[in-house]
Amino acid sequence: MLLIPCPYCGLRDESEFVYGGPARALPDMDAQTPEAQHSLYRPINPRGPLRELWYHSGGCECWITLTRNTITHEFEDDLS
Repeated sequence: MLLIPCPYCGLRDESEFVYGGPARALPDMDAQTPEAQHSLYRPINPRGPLRELWYHSGGCECWITLTRNTITHEFEDDLS
């Protein structure tokens, strides 16, 4: 069980959250670029710290970005 640090609600159980994947810049879908026309996304899966998106569906209903160590599953203290 993960305890996820929500900057608005404090430490909460992972069952209140929906995982949004690694934090990333998305291509501009209005642009006529190859990236927009082929918007297949291949997520990264590094060992160590990874910036991630989490949606607090069971609480404040906000998207938050946190850094989690993918080896230890511990969150860093960068509440943003």
